[in-house]
Amino acid sequence: MFENSWSIISAFIVFLAGAFLTAKISGVFKSSNKRGLLIYFWHTAFCLIYLAYVTKFGGDSVAYYRKAVIGRFDFEFGTAAVDGLTSILVHGLGFGILSCFLVFNIFGSIGLLAFDRALQQATRNKSNLLKMLATIIVFLPSVSFWSSAIGKDAISFLAMGLAMWAALQLNKRVWLMVLAVFFMLTVRPHMAGMMVIGLAVSVMFDKKTNLAKRLVLGVVAMVGAAVMVPFALQYAGVSDPTSAEGIMDYVENRQSHNMEGGGGVDISSMSLPMQLFTYMFRPLIFEARSITALAAALDNLILLYLFIAGGYSLFKKKVQVFAENRMFMWVYASLAWVVLAMTSANLGIAMRQKWMFTPMLIFLLISLIGKERKPAPAVTTTASANRLPRGPRFK
Repeated sequence: MFENSWSIISAFIVFLAGAFLTAKISGVFKSSNKRGLLIYFWHTAFCLIYLAYVTKFGGDSVAYYRKAVIGRFDFEFGTAAVDGLTSILVHGLGFGILSCFLVFNIFGSIGLLAFDRALQQATRNKSNLLKMLATIIVFLPSVSFWSSAIGKDAISFLAMGLAMWAALQLNKRVWLMVLAVFFMLTVRPHMAGMMVIGLAVSVMFDKKTNLAKRLVLGVVAMVGAAVMVPFALQYAGVSDPTSAEGIMDYVENRQSHNMEGGGGVDISSMSLPMQLFTYMFRPLIFEARSITALAAALDNLILLYLFIAGGYSLFKKKVQVFAENRMFMWVYASLAWVVLAMTSANLGIAMRQKWMFTPMLIFLLISLIGKERKPAPAVTTTASANRLPRGPRFK
């Protein structure tokens, strides 16, 4: 973990830089510095836990680091982008494995901060119990664990968080959405393609935007989707993106490939609803056979409650008009859920990858639960209301 003295010094510098950056970005997200730093320290704790685990038992993060030590920088999308970034940190800055982990930890911390701020906005006028539930969700171990290490998960979680925050006021944060799509494109092009599809659909059906602007933005988004989606499918391994047969062959290949490992389940024989349930909510409590599985099962229990309560509120309440671009979040999250559930048979992979879209579903559902409380009007006393401003005194 510590090859030389610079490994210790650089790790300390990166940690302080992360704290400073988090405090600054907290202001951008309109959150308090104290809460932002609390989230950063919490996320960093899981970064250290993750590092201690992989240095003892091995994992993808260690493989990324070892490959960077002996490799060179070649920018490509996907796994190669993580290899290239880690190679720059190792050879360009002389970072050790702890410093590299802490750099990726900053990415995940910013994504978690954006997620937290979005949930605060969703529960702003809700009951204290619902606000507490939102805070518990942000501090779930699974949310911070996978996004705190060297790998694609930290950057994709950052992209998801920025996209969700941008969608809350898309007209004012278009640049942030573009940045989020770029980050996702760098590590997971197929997910970036789904983001662009969600944007295209949301822009074209946005009734609050005038028709001319909708047409222009819709054409731009559709052209972007037409360019990115075939590229994303080719990156994912689809031999012929324009052929339904090629896509089905890819799905079957991914299902059989992901059957390897202890977390594999026979997803190919399940119906689509069962695939969706398995991907999102398993392992269940009675399926847990280890501490990590039990922690994941408890997280899934909270998710299951949100889906039941939020789904009930969705069908019970009248149609509401929201300021956020919820169409984008619904389309992206639903599309990602279906595609990933159909192509992932390993629950270990599902527990990691579902946090690329699940926070958006959590935001959408938790905002539907409970009643909106009107903010209390400002109270003015009779004396203060009748009090006139004092004029100048004369002798």
